[in-house]
Amino acid sequence: MKKVRLLVICLAAVLLLSACRTPQAAPTPTLAPMVTRITAATSTPIPAPMATATPHVPALAGTPTSQSMAVISPENADQVTQVARWGKGAVEEVAYSPDGRLLAVASSAGIGLYDAQTLEEIRFIESDGWVSSLDFSSSGQILASGSYDRAVRLWRVADGALLRTLEGHSNNVLSVAFSPDGQILASGSLDDTVRLWRVADGALLRTLRGHRRWVKSVAFSPDGQTLASGSSDWTVRLWRVADGSVLHTLEGHTNWVNSVAFSPAGGTLATGSSDNTVRVWRAADGTLLQTFEGHREPVWSVALSPDGEILASGSEDGTVRLWRVRDGSLLHTLEGHTSVVWSVAFSSDGQTLASGSFDRMVRLWRVADGTLLGNLQGHSVWVRSLAFSPDGQTLASGLHDNTVRLWRVPDGTPLHTLEGHFRPVHVVAFSPDGQILASGSYDRTVRLWRVANGTLLRTLEGHLDSVSSVAFSPGGAILASGSLDEKVRLWRVADGTLLHTLEGRMMDDVLSVAFSPDGQALAAGKEFGTVQLWHVSDGSAMHALEGHTGAVESVAFSPNGAVLASGSSDHTIRLWLWRVAEGGLLHILEGHREPVSSLAFSPEGQILASGSYDSTVRLWRVPHGILLSTLQGHTGAVYSVAFSPDGAILASGSLDGTVRLWGIASD
Repeated sequence: MKKVRLLVICLAAVLLLSACRTPQAAPTPTLAPMVTRITAATSTPIPAPMATATPHVPALAGTPTSQSMAVISPENADQVTQVARWGKGAVEEVAYSPDGRLLAVASSAGIGLYDAQTLEEIRFIESDGWVSSLDFSSSGQILASGSYDRAVRLWRVADGALLRTLEGHSNNVLSVAFSPDGQILASGSLDDTVRLWRVADGALLRTLRGHRRWVKSVAFSPDGQTLASGSSDWTVRLWRVADGSVLHTLEGHTNWVNSVAFSPAGGTLATGSSDNTVRVWRAADGTLLQTFEGHREPVWSVALSPDGEILASGSEDGTVRLWRVRDGSLLHTLEGHTSVVWSVAFSSDGQTLASGSFDRMVRLWRVADGTLLGNLQGHSVWVRSLAFSPDGQTLASGLHDNTVRLWRVPDGTPLHTLEGHFRPVHVVAFSPDGQILASGSYDRTVRLWRVANGTLLRTLEGHLDSVSSVAFSPGGAILASGSLDEKVRLWRVADGTLLHTLEGRMMDDVLSVAFSPDGQALAAGKEFGTVQLWHVSDGSAMHALEGHTGAVESVAFSPNGAVLASGSSDHTIRLWLWRVAEGGLLHILEGHREPVSSLAFSPEGQILASGSYDSTVRLWRVPHGILLSTLQGHTGAVYSVAFSPDGAILASGSLDGTVRLWGIASD
């Protein structure tokens, strides 16, 4: 079981993120003014917004906090709402509007709309699901999105209003594409199907079956009569839109087909694959015309320039390549991304290429010579851990990009980025006086930082595997760290001296640690379902709390030390409350559909917050175990929850790349 739990989380997330991205037509951030071209033949009537559509709370950069917000209590827990969101999520796909004025970015938190020339944000549309793909209608008035909550959504571009939600897929939607006339929308899914929807009323027209595995990309031919779909069954299928019959099955790739794109004239089809190649096929009969080789890793996205002469490909090797279509020669290799390039899109005049990457960047390139024109920043990687400073004015977040970020709570201003870890940061914790921040990482180290200026004080080395949890003793003199090396280590903060190494009665990875409020006891959650308690003074074992059937990912003491909460990956019951004195079971809390990864008691101890892989945060009354409220908004697993010291704000951090603040909104 060594390393397995945390590695599985990462691999599963990467697998989801590896869903196909459909290439889009697009604009330039540079020079000539764009002219809108909407004709009666291609314009699509705009449906009225759904009367039942759930209104979206505006996403804020930050929010005033303690002065105007009530303390969260059992009596008002049902009024807790999202009051701020920091971060725009992880980049999934980029697309230009047909008139070239807008650049849209699909992310784990929603859809960002930017001015294509200035790169200023015009609007951010929050979505109920992690957005995997998007496409503009030919009129530019509607934006379609596919998401990991199995839904397809139609949005009005002018104001971001949700027009309708198309439901029917039984698994994540990986790709969406409008027909050229804007009347039909195609969606491809992990359920191995392609669905065709009528845009005017959202009716399902037909379901295309035939692929043996996930449909990762869909694209219409320019005349709208043919639909191409690429699949992880290594094939491309060409379908007759009129009746859904299969025209051709293109075979030749030796791994997943991640992206498909028709040439502007419709005579050829380009495909990008996990076999590291790009292939060009004759659309009429499926004949393979060319194979472009050069990428060292899977190709996730392909796009053809408006004149059909240049093909762009984005790859897991971090590069974008531009190829001359007629002879397959490599024109430019665009370097700068530091991670997989999920999406590429040409501007409508063909002069600019946009690329979106897992490194949180959208980059804009001049096609003629491959020059980098600009970057669109602000998108986030996974938030693994959160901690409030004791005065509530600073929030620390540990990120999957190996950094720790410090934010000013009242307005969300970034204060410092702490760099030094060379692998993702799994956990952060403030010392009781707020002057030191500890961070634990997959690089097997614990680092201590001076909060005032972000400087590194010392690095604590000794663990032989990833550090999964850190906690300061109430007095701040001792730091505990738990690791996948099956040990808990106690360190003297003043000089980094190792005081004790704590081991349980069996070999078992340590996933979480917490000090009791009086500092006399330490609890640790273990991989095989046990919560172990130790005496801090001499490192001797107390009692073990047994009953969980899955890994205990989080433990937390109530402020009075009488109750211990433990969250786990049990199959059904994932959250337990224990009496600390005798180790007896107090309550089993049912409700989360996925593992509980984080726990936090409110300062007065009446509420327990739990974050889960099911993307929700739940608030429970302590010690009765009654569910008070379920907070929804995250689109990925919630890895961390933390109350502000005054109890007015609850922060949550997620795989969706955002930090969200929850509280009682003031009038």
